[in-house]
Amino acid sequence: MVTVTRVDVAVGAASGQDARRRVPRTDAVLADPRLTAAIERLGRDAVKAAVVAAQGRARRGEIPPEEVADSAAAGLPERAASLRPVLNATGVVLHTNLGRAPLSDAAVEAVRAASGTTDVELDLATGRRARRGRGALDALAAAVPAAQAVHVVNNGAAALVLAATALARDREIVVSRGELIEIGDGFRLPDLLASTGARLREVGTTNRTALNDYAAAIGPDTGFVLKVHPSNFVVTGFTAAVPVAELAGLGPPVVVDIGSGLLAPDPLLPEEPAAGTALSDGAALVTASADKLLGGPQGGLLLGRADVVETLRRHPLARALRVDKLTLAALEATLRGPTTPTAAALHARHEDLRARADAVAARLRAAGVPADVVPSESVVGGGGAPGVVLRSAAVVLPAGLAAPLRTSPAPVVGRLEGGSLLLDLRAVAPSADDALVAAVLGVASGP
Repeated sequence: MVTVTRVDVAVGAASGQDARRRVPRTDAVLADPRLTAAIERLGRDAVKAAVVAAQGRARRGEIPPEEVADSAAAGLPERAASLRPVLNATGVVLHTNLGRAPLSDAAVEAVRAASGTTDVELDLATGRRARRGRGALDALAAAVPAAQAVHVVNNGAAALVLAATALARDREIVVSRGELIEIGDGFRLPDLLASTGARLREVGTTNRTALNDYAAAIGPDTGFVLKVHPSNFVVTGFTAAVPVAELAGLGPPVVVDIGSGLLAPDPLLPEEPAAGTALSDGAALVTASADKLLGGPQGGLLLGRADVVETLRRHPLARALRVDKLTLAALEATLRGPTTPTAAALHARHEDLRARADAVAARLRAAGVPADVVPSESVVGGGGAPGVVLRSAAVVLPAGLAAPLRTSPAPVVGRLEGGSLLLDLRAVAPSADDALVAAVLGVASGP
């Protein structure tokens, strides 16, 4: 039980003055140099809120009136935004609730450089208007040579919505029943497509769809044939699906939603479709997310035939789905820059993860925290590579530390399993091991 010591509200028997009358005025507290400086960093409203909270503590007798400024300074938020950096020790590399892919240092620096005025639509050499985000688009085109043209919108769902609106409004989209998936937060692909004014022509069954099913459904009202990678589940057993190369021979354009944003094949994820492969197999358009396996900012990638991409780019809806300069900067740096944190996490060797876990646990035990190491199984997450299990290693801690770690000044999110808290190191960068140890020691030592 926590005991709060209340400060005597009387200044002294002789004076009989109530200490609450001595609580300093707001403007007087705001004149404290620490708070004046904080206004420049956090804004007046945030600093004033901390002052009001400290004044309230003084009126309730929790602190002496002369400590109001100190209390306000201690209660200031670290930054103006409420989002807080979190160490992802869940074992889910692309955790949607934690913002999916963390940006690389190169992408973070690019965002910082683009945060002011920038040449996003200006050719500095000529002084004339230029193609918006040309650096990011050129980098994307270079990463997928099979694409004749590329475009970027604000997320993966938006990419598919733009395609359906521009190519199949008041027309039919032919799609397998087994690919009408539900994505995050209860949104369903059929509802998303129907909202564009397109009509769905479902073919095949949940587990088996044949080429003849598509061929029989194609007619003069067909806008395109849609193939969707079921990126968040796996169907096994008596199944059949039609590859892109066969669909491309049917006539109408084939749109392939690969979802997770893999641009080129990765041996680690053999069942995950890649954009370049789908285009080489005859897809007219590929849509994907940028903040998943690509390891970049949130964005929707559109890659394909020049005429198809240009139709989408010139559609009025494209303006509403346009990405901002910060996304363009981060995307270009992701594509041109060094290995992303996502790629590093996915390809981390089990032996290295085990060695790191052993070192972290040893440091915690030396400080008196009960800690052990166990084998762990990580997953890709974020709607990518369902069924793929990655061997990992986790530090085992008492389950009672889970909530304190989540709510600590440096939040750490692990997973509860078998009555213990597991901190899986696959998605924790090696450079963050010291921070992880410090966070655990901070909550284990108590207030």
